Amino acid sequence: MPAKPKKPLAGVRVLVGRARDQAGALSGELLKLGATVIEIPFIEIRKPRSYKPLDSALQNLDSYDWLILTSVNGVEALWQRPKKLRLKKSLKHLRIAAIGPATKKAIEQRGAKVDVIPEEYIAESVVRSLRIRVKEKRVLLVRAKVARDVIPRQLRKAGAQVDVVEAYETVTPRSSRKRLQALLKNQEHRPHVITFTSSSTVRNFVALLGSRRPSLEECRLASIGPVTSSTLRELGLRVDIQAKEFTIPGLVEAIALAMATLDTPTRRIC
Repeated sequence: MPAKPKKPLAGVRVLVGRARDQAGALSGELLKLGATVIEIPFIEIRKPRSYKPLDSALQNLDSYDWLILTSVNGVEALWQRPKKLRLKKSLKHLRIAAIGPATKKAIEQRGAKVDVIPEEYIAESVVRSLRIRVKEKRVLLVRAKVARDVIPRQLRKAGAQVDVVEAYETVTPRSSRKRLQALLKNQEHRPHVITFTSSSTVRNFVALLGSRRPSLEECRLASIGPVTSSTLRELGLRVDIQAKEFTIPGLVEAIALAMATLDTPTRRIC
């Protein structure tokens, strides 16, 4: 029998830092390509300290023309909260914009229609897609507690009335600190690739490392897109790999292509 072709990431250790409940999508794709996946979450998703702004927006959904959702976490909160409030509100009158395919899929799985998905899955592209459409319209933006203000600022300049409500927050999981520091000090198990899927994962990664930051010279730092890459550079880290399509599949493809250029995954790779 002919030998099975070697998988492109066979022998490559990849550190996945997504939130515990969301790591599976990235880890699963990496495993299919033969990678050894190490999961240590750099972020933890928590409920907002107060649901009052979101609840108020939900109770007044009829007054909005557009709904913008920038993550699967926001989608989940927007559909779960009315159930707890026993609200029977319809989204059928709303036009909905999703920042990327994962968010779009989550919305459609709940029976709603997505009207706009930008060409690039970043805030600036959302603005370009909506600028002309939202003049004199009321817009509800559901997002994390800490997020870039590009969308509300630019859409307000375009003449929209934008309400921003917090649906969840991301925090640094303290339980990951010792595991991460120990992993990066261990020559035998240190990852060849560290993945970053948002600016929050970058900032929290740096916070988890602490003041005595270990050397990352033998690791390749892989970013899902330009905003995340900008945060890496801002915090003094390299960008060795960046996805061309700013999605999980795009990130996996970029990692596979980058590692294919190496003779062996254990050589120095930065």
